Parts: sequence; structure tokens; C-alpha cells
Amino acid sequence: MLLELEGLDASRIDTLNKLLAGKQAVSRAYNKRVRNKSFEEGEIVWKTVFPLGTHIAGHGKWSPTWEGPFIIKQILGMGVYRLQDRDGDVHAAPINGKWLKKFYPIMWDSQAVQTDPGIEGEQNKTVI
Repeated sequence: MLLELEGLDASRIDTLNKLLAGKQAVSRAYNKRVRNKSFEEGEIVWKTVFPLGTHIAGHGKWSPTWEGPFIIKQILGMGVYRLQDRDGDVHAAPINGKWLKKFYPIMWDSQAVQTDPGIEGEQNKTVI
């Protein structure tokens, strides 16, 4: 009976090792597609509308999910940033980078950049 118990312990250890190897394979497959977001100071970004799931009255499902553009004023580390408005007001509360996305100007935004000297000045800073 003791030999059977030793064999049972060995088979349990083998099964546990197989389970761990399977979990590692799944995590490797998942992490292969994950892309980290990182931004630099002076970069122009969009910020998600908080709290999530709320909508502006009268717009329903057509309410915007992103607001901005904002300028990254300071990098606090660990994916946390401090934002600045176009007016130059710095937000007191920091925000996690997962709630930000890079701002790519479209035709209408590029026209606004040409007419708004505040945005133009900030974009010149990001180029440098």
C-alpha cells in the first residue's frame, strides 16, 4: 500500500506541473498581443470620459467617449500622467495611461490648429 501511495504522490506532482505549464502557455499567448501605452511630456492625448457608462443628457448612445485634447504635462511614473488643458490649466488629479490615447489630428482639428494659437504653440513644443 505504501508503494501505491508514493506513486499517487508522484502522479499528483506530475499533474500539478502540467497544469502550471498550461497556464504559462496561455499567459505567453495573451501577452504576445498586449501593447504597452507610453507617452512623453508635451504629447497631445485624448482622455476617456469619466465615469464610464454615463452619457450626456440628450445625446444617448451618441455621446462622446473621449474628451480633449490634453497635453501631457508631467510623467509621474508607473504609467501615471498629469494633464494640462489647452488653456494651460494643469489637472490636480493624475490619470492612468490606460485611460489615454494618442491624439491624431484630422482635417477639422488641423484647421483648428491653424486658427488657435494655443494649440499651435503646444504642437511646436512636441516637435522639439
